[in-house]
Amino acid sequence: MPTVQADRLTRIGAALLKAAGASDEEANAVAVGCVNANLAGHDSHGIIAIPTYIDRIKAGHIVPGAKWTIVQESPTTTVIDGNWGFGFHVNAKAMAMTIEKAKTANVAACTVFRQSHVGRLAAYPLMAMREGMIGIATADSGRSPKIVAPFGGREARLGTNPISIAVPSDLEAPFYLDMATSAVAAGKIALAVSRGEDIPTGWIVDSEGRHTTDPTQYRKGGALLPLGGSEGYKGSGLAAMIEVLCGLLTGLGFGVEPTGRHNDGCFMAVFKVAAFRPLQDFKKEVGEFARYLKATPPSEGSTGVFYPGEVEYIREQQRKAAGIEIEDATWDKLRALAGDYKLAAELDLA
Repeated sequence: MPTVQADRLTRIGAALLKAAGASDEEANAVAVGCVNANLAGHDSHGIIAIPTYIDRIKAGHIVPGAKWTIVQESPTTTVIDGNWGFGFHVNAKAMAMTIEKAKTANVAACTVFRQSHVGRLAAYPLMAMREGMIGIATADSGRSPKIVAPFGGREARLGTNPISIAVPSDLEAPFYLDMATSAVAAGKIALAVSRGEDIPTGWIVDSEGRHTTDPTQYRKGGALLPLGGSEGYKGSGLAAMIEVLCGLLTGLGFGVEPTGRHNDGCFMAVFKVAAFRPLQDFKKEVGEFARYLKATPPSEGSTGVFYPGEVEYIREQQRKAAGIEIEDATWDKLRALAGDYKLAAELDLA
């Protein structure tokens, strides 16, 4: 697998998206978002997604240059129609607007619908965290094809329905949660297929509802399983609640509509910490809490405790220095797209 520096990978992703019709602002937002996911170790949401986004542009499922609109708002709430624009671009604008409202009103929330894939969900709560606020984001895939079986079922009826929460602190590595409510993100199945690797038992079932370690069974009628293993009703229940916030509250609905168009619905909220207690005191105590967790004696076979967000930060520092490994199948797709758009020489992908 080639190892590529983050800045080069960003330049490749942005150039390909612009060639496919994205504006400079849109292409940079998506490319930076994808590469940031790679840096954090979330390769399932990284540069591997760029060819898929380009396919969706070609199919008309993503509309470059789409103007997002405010459907309704109040001093503390906003409802935004993305008009099928890039989720990375639309959702960031929505979170920025919510942060500005929370600066005045202390608490603010928004819903966003009719936008493409929003990428790594943590990107948006982290925006609030950097402004001294607690940010929360949840997402679902609207009425696009479902990929997760509810607990006890073998047919997909839910999305991976992630949730992310970021909290201000005085720590070097940010304190945040970013997790799917499925056992694993769908992109990690695609990653395993690209790398020719088996997957752990408990990630998916095949079309007959049987557990399997073969990732290719997922595309043959299989389904992802909810988070929790034998206690999967917990992940399934979380996913159902997120579906209500991001599918029903946004008006996207539930189930699957015939076009199969990917349609991320999001609910996001921001809380100004200083409205509850002094920000510096809170940040200091979050840091103390994280160090308290890390001081826990390790269990057998463990290297110790990491607080939420710490592992991603460590990976980011490592990958900024050493580069990002890209699986051959993804690199080949990027090279093929560069050839199609006559960019191979410019991007050194000949």
